[in-house]
Amino acid sequence: MSELVRVTRALLSVSDKSDLVPFARALVERGVVLISTGGTAKALADAGLPVTPIDAVTGFPEMLDGRVKTLHPAIHGGLLGLRSNPEHVETMREHGIVPIDLVCVNLYPFERTIAREGVTDAEAIEQIDIGGPSMIRSGAKNHASVVVVTSPDQYDRVVSELGAHDGCTTGRLRENLAAAAFSRTSQYDAAIATHLGERDAVAFPPVLTMRLVKQEELRYGENPHQRAALYVDPTLRETSIATAKQLHGKQLGYNNILDAAAALDLVVSLRGIEGPGGGSLAGACVVKHTNPCGAAVGASAVDAIDAAIAGDPLAAYGGILACNRAIDGAAAERITRDGTFFEVVIAPSYAEDGAALIAKRWANVRMLETGAIRAGGSKRIELRSIAGGMLAQDRDTQLGSVSSWTHAAGPRADAQTLALATMLEIVCRSLSSNAIVIGGVDGGTMRLFGAGAGQMDRVASCRLAVEKAGAMAKGGVAVSDAFFPFADGPAALIDAGVRTIVHTGGSKRDQETFDLCEKRGVTCLVTGVRHFRH
Repeated sequence: MSELVRVTRALLSVSDKSDLVPFARALVERGVVLISTGGTAKALADAGLPVTPIDAVTGFPEMLDGRVKTLHPAIHGGLLGLRSNPEHVETMREHGIVPIDLVCVNLYPFERTIAREGVTDAEAIEQIDIGGPSMIRSGAKNHASVVVVTSPDQYDRVVSELGAHDGCTTGRLRENLAAAAFSRTSQYDAAIATHLGERDAVAFPPVLTMRLVKQEELRYGENPHQRAALYVDPTLRETSIATAKQLHGKQLGYNNILDAAAALDLVVSLRGIEGPGGGSLAGACVVKHTNPCGAAVGASAVDAIDAAIAGDPLAAYGGILACNRAIDGAAAERITRDGTFFEVVIAPSYAEDGAALIAKRWANVRMLETGAIRAGGSKRIELRSIAGGMLAQDRDTQLGSVSSWTHAAGPRADAQTLALATMLEIVCRSLSSNAIVIGGVDGGTMRLFGAGAGQMDRVASCRLAVEKAGAMAKGGVAVSDAFFPFADGPAALIDAGVRTIVHTGGSKRDQETFDLCEKRGVTCLVTGVRHFRH
């Protein structure tokens, strides 16, 4: 590969015209001849820059609503011809093909188009770029002679290199940009393949294609000796920590992002909980090591936040707090009260006085604004990496439906108990298995009193939940993420004063639990839906 190659002729054809004119002007100032298409050519001409229309090079007009304009030997011959091959040089001379030294193309916004709500198939298909990827691949294949620019964030690097090398590019730059070019077309094709494949009923395709864009490199991973980065799905439609706006504080770390994602997922799920008079309640939680140590729903953001912190004030210190309502001044005052400290605060939005109070209280707290919460979206698959492979499964989005639960023992549950059990099942689903939660009504809020999670046996989780709940377990509701293999776990809960137990059922010894509850006058409800979380 020739180390230095002079740029004398450039083809520019871009959808994203950010910083296009300054980049093109820098090329013109170095004597580079510009060739361009459609809207790009117009933008350059309107800026007073000399530009040769593509049809003047190909001898054919742009046609078929712009679907065909660059697919021509005069273009691809100029990009693919080997300047060191005498036969190629002679063929190009014979057919009047002039080399193109730089191609600048960014593709039709297919990913952005399919991310829109209500986009039609026709709209999506029209944003499948054909000529753009073809030019990118042609130029990248021949990067021995051609520099390929696929993003506005590469403009400054190219211009700097031209300035440093008297209008030439280095082999290293061309090779690096070629790699980026093939990565871009690969990502683009993957987005198209996945979108079209979603029309089928097949949940898990024979080949799983991922298209993720690196958003940033993180300070480190779970531990300082591990490197880490955050990648984002450009077609994401639902609310996500990956796309939240950081309003204040230092950079998020790997562990912060994992905990924040768990907290956001929980408060999004809590949006469906209704109060006694109808209407959704505000939801809040505090997460530590991806497990909620506090969670609550209440009439307002401040009520929910206060109750969530009360779930386990000791564990809440240094945790991640999330709320599914805007943080106003009253909520911010509770968050920043003496004796509290949070690494991350998450909410759809912040009132000006609320944001100012939190920022004043902690210089480094990461304050994240998610925007209006949008749940769901078309993608319901979650991935977990293992050495040498990847596990894929449906996301566990099935929420409690008390109408399908079975009353197995004890007194009938009233409406308040069923609402509380529904809320606690959502919290339990968010904990590491084996998971047990105890909760109740406290001052007008429904909240978590104590939880046991991640234990090797279920009875240990019951004992931890009882210990965390303390005296508040009396009269409370307990929810398990799976069945009880023995009646010893329920016995520990009942001895602590729990009056309602909710579990999935399915154990060979379920009847022992039912008999115990009946004997002790405790309500037992069976959901039939397990919520393991590993």
